[in-house]
Amino acid sequence: MRIAQVAPLYESVPPKLYGGTERVVSYLTEELVKMGYEVILFASGDSQTKAKLIPICPNALRLDKNCRDSLVWHLYMLEEVFKRANFFDIIHFHIEYLHLPLATRYNVPFVTTVHGRLDLPEYVPFFKKFKNAPFISISNSQRKPLSWLNWQATVYHGLPEELYKFYSEKGKYLAFLGRISPEKRPDRAIEIAEKFGMKVKIAAKVDKADEVYFKEVIKPMLKSPWVEFIGEIGEKEKNEFLGNAYALLFPIDWPEPFGLVMIESLACGTPVVAWRCGSVPEIIEDGKTGFIVESIEEAVFALDKVSNLNREDCRKSFEKRFTAKRMAEDYLGVYQKIISKEVLFKAV
Repeated sequence: MRIAQVAPLYESVPPKLYGGTERVVSYLTEELVKMGYEVILFASGDSQTKAKLIPICPNALRLDKNCRDSLVWHLYMLEEVFKRANFFDIIHFHIEYLHLPLATRYNVPFVTTVHGRLDLPEYVPFFKKFKNAPFISISNSQRKPLSWLNWQATVYHGLPEELYKFYSEKGKYLAFLGRISPEKRPDRAIEIAEKFGMKVKIAAKVDKADEVYFKEVIKPMLKSPWVEFIGEIGEKEKNEFLGNAYALLFPIDWPEPFGLVMIESLACGTPVVAWRCGSVPEIIEDGKTGFIVESIEEAVFALDKVSNLNREDCRKSFEKRFTAKRMAEDYLGVYQKIISKEVLFKAV
């Protein structure tokens, strides 16, 4: 089977720092190569892979100060993909919706994993045009705003089993990892830490879109003695950061489609205290691998009970449900189903 993986160009594959989608594309690509499949990866030129790389732009666009228009690079990538379309048995897109007007006009099997939120009202008229195209969700909750799409499966993200080592001992700080933004609610994490009386270490990037929020809301809160702001960290630092934590705080305030950091934490053996939003109830086993809460007070109470959890249960949940091998096998099942149908998915 010849498989094309089409990645976003904002980060390299895998990313040097933050970048959930590109990280998942990397894990999937390398696992498929390991299984013996011929994989062609369309990504930025600074990507690292054992697959055949078709480099589109020299460097990942987010860190390229010379890039003023990211859209043109993605359109260029689509041209490169579709001029090779007949070579592939299936094309797997990870770029949300940009390819749909073209993909539905080519007689080639394709599938789209949607990695982002789908609850924006402007999505409805657009996706209705392509409701017959095959889509994959990364959680069941992600589907709800567009439940009428042609969903083929839900495939949960997975990590290489050996990527994170297990930490058996409980740590002495709380961890917040990801992005400083209103929907991620680092302010909640700080308030929880202060009320519980345990330091929270915040390892997070600040995007340009969130600079005002950071300066006006979060930066004044960093003066608290219960906060240590680390900034953005990469893959190499994550294992120690998460593994040495008492618990991961995931106090989101939006319909999170998946939340990769939750399974990274479980892989380290670190329980998760998370808000009941989006995919959280699908990933965290309440009372076993963490606690699902709906208020600051519930979160503080849950942290008291974290010490009673077995960290080995967190690791076992990861090994059973969230490995890259399981993810790749699930995707292969979808590929085979789509290829066998031999249907041209047209816009309506």
